Amino acid sequence: MTHVVAEPCFGCKYTDCVVVCPVECFYEGEKILYIHPDECIDCEACVPECPVEAIFHEDNLPEQWADFKVLNAEMATQCPSITEKKAPLVQE
Repeated sequence: MTHVVAEPCFGCKYTDCVVVCPVECFYEGEKILYIHPDECIDCEACVPECPVEAIFHEDNLPEQWADFKVLNAEMATQCPSITEKKAPLVQE
C-alpha cells in the first residue's frame, strides 16, 4: 500500500512532509511533490504534516483525484528525491 500526493499540493508544494518520512520516498516536481509507491512503507507520518491535506492513502484517495495515483508512480521515477524542507511556492 502507498500514500498519494494529490491536487491540493499543486502550486504550493509545502515540504513539511518530507522531513518526517523515514524512508525518503518523496520526489520534487516543478509544482508538486510525488510519493514513490514502491518506497512508501505506509507509515502515515507525512499525512498530519501536510498543511493543505494533500496526502491520502491510496484506498482513500478522492475519486476526483484518482489520476494522481498513476501520476505519482510515473513522476517519482523522473524527479529528484527531496529530503529537506524548502520554502513553499505559496507565500505564507
